[in-house]
Amino acid sequence: MFITMKENMKQRYSVFLRPWGVFYYEDHQTGKQATLKTRDKDEAFRLVAAKNENEDAPAFSLHLARVYWKAGDPTGATRTWQHVMDEIPKLKTGETHHRWLTAIKDTAFDSIRNLVVLETQAEHFLQVLEAGSVSTNIYLRRVHNFALDMNWLPWPVLPKRRWPAIKFKEKRGIIHQRAARIARLHRHADLKIALVILPAG
Repeated sequence: MFITMKENMKQRYSVFLRPWGVFYYEDHQTGKQATLKTRDKDEAFRLVAAKNENEDAPAFSLHLARVYWKAGDPTGATRTWQHVMDEIPKLKTGETHHRWLTAIKDTAFDSIRNLVVLETQAEHFLQVLEAGSVSTNIYLRRVHNFALDMNWLPWPVLPKRRWPAIKFKEKRGIIHQRAARIARLHRHADLKIALVILPAG
């Protein structure tokens, strides 16, 4: 018992339960606390055990994650990003549905389509982002968040602060400026025409 407690004290992450029934973890090095997005005690401890194993042995973490997730999700060991992308449009309608069907055809996603979700590393996403556009950045974030929300990922592939900033090209701003200028010119022209045809009093 003493050895177990001593080993637990050395672990970087620990589990605790919030009053509203959701499990959280605490990072004892930084003091950060964050939700595990689960009310299931066993799942919460599996998640934190995986984080601790990742801290102690990064090379083993992917294998460990697959083992943990396979227990509760039999298809987790073979689920690919193409499967994730195929599921999202099913929940959309109208123009949003059409936009998603178009977005997931982006060739920048080709490098991860057949990649197993649980085997994904940050480098895989960075490769997609480097090959893609602003739209790729936006939709990869959404695909990634969908996988997290569905509990198909044990933790983020890329932390929020590591995602490249979404920067639209300056061209778009120039187009908006020109459009506004043209609109002003049209308004002035309409006013001049109105003054010309205004009948004398």
